[in-house]
Amino acid sequence: MKRLTIGLCLVLAGCAGQVAEPPEPVTVRVEVPVQVPCRTERVQRPAFAVDSLPIGASIAEQMRALRAERLQRKGYEVRLEAAIEACQ
Repeated sequence: MKRLTIGLCLVLAGCAGQVAEPPEPVTVRVEVPVQVPCRTERVQRPAFAVDSLPIGASIAEQMRALRAERLQRKGYEVRLEAAIEACQ
């Protein structure tokens, strides 16, 4: 038992005496996305057909203006989406 205790102490003392070398510094390249301001031309809001209707316009005139505005709005939305797409 005495020999076992002495042997165990010697083994532990041997492990404690070893000094590990510090690891060498390693350069790591990390790519992080950076926000960049969007450089697109501002999309101008068109003058919609309904905005120019007089207050007492007939139902037929209002319906024509609403149909025209729908087409105008679709074109406007396409231009807005193109501007947003250019920024992504």
